[in-house]
Amino acid sequence: MVVAKKTIRRIETALERGKFGFKTEEKDTYKTPKGLNKKIVTEISKRKNEPKWMLDLRLKALKIFHNKNYPKWGPKLDQINLENLHYYVLPRGKKESDWNKLPEEIAETFERLGIPEAEKKFLAATSAQYESEVVYKSVQEALEKQGVIFESTDNALKKYPHFFKEYFGKIVPANDNKFAALNSAVWSGGSFIYVPKGVKLPLPLQAYFRMNADNMGQFERTLIIADEGSSVHYIEGCTAPVSAINSLHAAVVEIIAKKGARVQYTTLQDWSHNIYNLVTKRAHAHENAEVLWLDCNIGAKVTMKYPAVYLLGDNSRGEIHSLAVGTRNQHQDTGAKVIHSGKNTRSIIVSKSISKDGGRTSYRGLMKINKGAKNAQSKVSCDALILDKFSRSDTYPTNIISERDSSSSHEATVSKINEDQLFYMMSRGLTEEESGSMIINGFADPIIKKLPMEYALELNRLLEIEMTDSVG
Repeated sequence: MVVAKKTIRRIETALERGKFGFKTEEKDTYKTPKGLNKKIVTEISKRKNEPKWMLDLRLKALKIFHNKNYPKWGPKLDQINLENLHYYVLPRGKKESDWNKLPEEIAETFERLGIPEAEKKFLAATSAQYESEVVYKSVQEALEKQGVIFESTDNALKKYPHFFKEYFGKIVPANDNKFAALNSAVWSGGSFIYVPKGVKLPLPLQAYFRMNADNMGQFERTLIIADEGSSVHYIEGCTAPVSAINSLHAAVVEIIAKKGARVQYTTLQDWSHNIYNLVTKRAHAHENAEVLWLDCNIGAKVTMKYPAVYLLGDNSRGEIHSLAVGTRNQHQDTGAKVIHSGKNTRSIIVSKSISKDGGRTSYRGLMKINKGAKNAQSKVSCDALILDKFSRSDTYPTNIISERDSSSSHEATVSKINEDQLFYMMSRGLTEEESGSMIINGFADPIIKKLPMEYALELNRLLEIEMTDSVG
């Protein structure tokens, strides 16, 4: 029963065995040829009937993408062939607000993922994206009467161009990094949300992103604007079927939390192990505003994701809580960034990671307190759980303090499930596998308890499947 001396059994992943790993027959209407050039970017914009200024922005971003190098740090990206991808895949059918009108294979996919049931029970609005386009959207009438806008980003561009000219690409500019430039060139789908002054949404809004085709890239663009004194909770789910062919997910999320607003952005990703998940997420918090990122990363061959909060206004607050699970042939390189600029700002970063079967997890973070951010306070906590001698966990924190009148703390722990813990719990009648599962769930509990109940139950189930046979 000495865990360190036992060979951890290789198991199928949660996606291969669970409800998310199935594949639907491809019935797309159109897909661009493989590869990326000016002609393909122009074709995407033309099919979407976009204004010329958006096409100009796309083409400028394409040049930036070609001139930018891959990051010289982090996971290796040499196995993703960017010339072997379809950058736009148009699914069959048109966008619907009536579930019964969706093409049968698309409706069946989302029904198996539990979307209609979740919508009926506890969601204020739902959006579902299949391949490169949003195919379904439903919003409660009461929200629309309050002036809440929840649209696909493509439709919102046509209906509310003033918002886009003011905010699109301002929080995450195309020259931020290579994959932000790529998204800016070929973006399609995603969510646009505007919550008017003083409107506080009692129920979450949800978007679900599904990649079904092989050799494709999904590049949704999400823009959330919470006006003064408003609040919104947005939940994002991501899945893809099991495939031996590598695909790419490179999203961009921009959030503006105005004076006194509160925004929570929750991600529960369970990508298949052939997906490169390279995402840029950033929020600006103005005076007395609050932004909370809750990020749960399971699946994907490689994840590079570092949600960021820029605390621009006085008394603004930011929290980033993340959970990453790295198993065989996976590298979860996740973390957080917080930039303090306003006075009396507060931030908390909590990172939890679990590695097993030779998987690797990394925390990569930046906490910066700019000069003039008087009385800023920040706390960073990184905890890693390593389940066998083949796995690895790394921490790469960067803390930059330029204001003397401020305080910050950083703590990190690395632990294993050891023989004494298992023996104690097994002496109370639990099996070795049950004991290990309880320890793992306890480790992840600070993240799980922040999720809505339905999502907390789902994450517990995913962890249970992912950790099967990891102990004993």
